[in-house]
Amino acid sequence: MTAAARNEPPVALRRLLPDAGTLTADELVAELRPWEHAPARRPHVAVNMVHTTDGRAALEGRTAPISSVADRQLFHALRTRVDAVMVGAGTLRIERYGRIVRDAARREQRRMAGLEPDPLAIVVSGSLDLPVDLPLLQDPDSRVVIVTASQRSLDGARAEVEYLRLVPVDLAVALAQLRSAYGVRAILCEGGPHLNASLVAAGLIDELFLTTFPVIAGGPGALTIMDAAVLETPPVLTLRWLLEHRGELFARYALGER
Repeated sequence: MTAAARNEPPVALRRLLPDAGTLTADELVAELRPWEHAPARRPHVAVNMVHTTDGRAALEGRTAPISSVADRQLFHALRTRVDAVMVGAGTLRIERYGRIVRDAARREQRRMAGLEPDPLAIVVSGSLDLPVDLPLLQDPDSRVVIVTASQRSLDGARAEVEYLRLVPVDLAVALAQLRSAYGVRAILCEGGPHLNASLVAAGLIDELFLTTFPVIAGGPGALTIMDAAVLETPPVLTLRWLLEHRGELFARYALGER
């Protein structure tokens, strides 16, 4: 949903790097053409996450308490620049995803960028433990590909649902097939942390968009944006941009570049 649809005027973000300026979320992402940077055999993969200043990826199991108007506007703007949006089953259930781009103005932005009006929704669910009443699965305008190890199918979905069955689920193979069979050149992954951890451990993340919400949450057993990823060689991050609004920071990193 656009800022206008929520009666939220576009937020002016103060750009600190690479050069000073003031931009809205739509102006900021207008330069992004991730499909031009896709590797030969898989899509370009960018992860978009929010966390608290002390690194918690959620409060009381949800991201809403650490989301602002500015973060929501960037969240939806980023969806206009990719072929597909990927999410793990747990995040899909908790956040109750619906149609990925609900606002007509956003769909028009996608058309103007040469993309399909609605991005493909990719759901990673090894066991296919998904309630069919999820808004995304009940939306007749949505096209969904479920990456799963299960041989079952969902009954009663109104969305167009296809299955990419891999036993076991191998994200590198899944991405290669999404590129070759579905023409997906650029993916925005919105978590959750378990899916992020699997992607980063396999060396499959190209960029990270990270919002730092200015609050210290505390609490034991804090879940981070990468869960408990075990990394033999931690990827190098290169800061591509940094913006600020009311103490909230919006960073874009490239992974693996020096």
